[in-house]
Amino acid sequence: MKLLKKILGKKEQAIVSPDDFWNWFLENEKIFFDVVNNQDDIEANFLNKLSPKLDELREGYWFLTGMFDDDTAELILTADGVIKNIVFIEEIVAAAPQIDGWKFTALKPSSDIENVNIHMADVVFSKDNLSFYSNEDPDYPDEIDISIIHDDYSEENHEAITTGCFIFIDNYLGELDFATTIDNVDFVEKDQITKELVPIEKLKNFLIWREKEFIEKYSGIRYNTEDDGYASLEATLENGMPLLAIVNSTLLEWDKKASHPWVLNIQIKYEGYESGMPDEETYALMNEMEDKIMALLPDSEGCLNIARETANHEREIYFACKDFRMPAKVLDQMQSEYVGRLNIEFDIYKDKYWRSFNKYDPPPQY
Repeated sequence: MKLLKKILGKKEQAIVSPDDFWNWFLENEKIFFDVVNNQDDIEANFLNKLSPKLDELREGYWFLTGMFDDDTAELILTADGVIKNIVFIEEIVAAAPQIDGWKFTALKPSSDIENVNIHMADVVFSKDNLSFYSNEDPDYPDEIDISIIHDDYSEENHEAITTGCFIFIDNYLGELDFATTIDNVDFVEKDQITKELVPIEKLKNFLIWREKEFIEKYSGIRYNTEDDGYASLEATLENGMPLLAIVNSTLLEWDKKASHPWVLNIQIKYEGYESGMPDEETYALMNEMEDKIMALLPDSEGCLNIARETANHEREIYFACKDFRMPAKVLDQMQSEYVGRLNIEFDIYKDKYWRSFNKYDPPPQY
């Protein structure tokens, strides 16, 4: 039996926490450093070993590596722009030990614009051929909406140019700022511009100024939902199934929606009845989970429960939040707690003026 154990080797420890991951990394860091330093088939000898370990911890980790300087290898963990994964990237890097010869970075950092030159499909993206201007809408004064102009942009090469521009801006601003500061981007041909062009190198300062304005306007704002009124809505889907919704109608009239710009959308899929409604057991379990979420995401912490819909074998629950980190952690906790009992998915996206909920507006009166 001892011989058999020796032949089979030691079973690797499962990765269930950031500490587990870093303990594994410590055991291999010298080998990994040499691979990166010598560029010894980095994908096979480092990245392909790293990926399954990170996947054990959770899905959604991406990574880049290279030499930071002559003596230091750098590992950058990135959420690839997925908002709900950002907090977990930040946490795993915060838990990293100090290792001589290694630098660990959460999210792709910003770069000096002089060093940002992207070449894709025979097209160059640099400060020399990119500019922008801001679009203002008096109905949405806090929204950051910009138009990007590339000298060679046209409808025919739209996909290639937009992809390259997004990569350029991601490198220039850094992953976190690009993912969280700009609300909308469109692309305009040079002969269709409507405003004076601004050099792309001024984009960073423009965003800092707009963010400062936003913080000064909305800092400290909280909303108490205790006395709000709720509306019960019924509808019929195109497939004939009923839809039931409960909506905080008072909250939807609030004039400071932009102070809570992050929408949390929770989806729970279930079998239920042929009508698309849940059975009694599932209904009770979903309500139990929703009560827990309400307790963990209170309005005093900047999380406002806006609505829930039940239809077509799915319940959706909506919150508007001041930040995206807390709701991501709470929903990750709920997924773990109800695994095998409820099929829970969630997304977090920016919607400063809550356009997602225009569907609950009453029909116009004529």
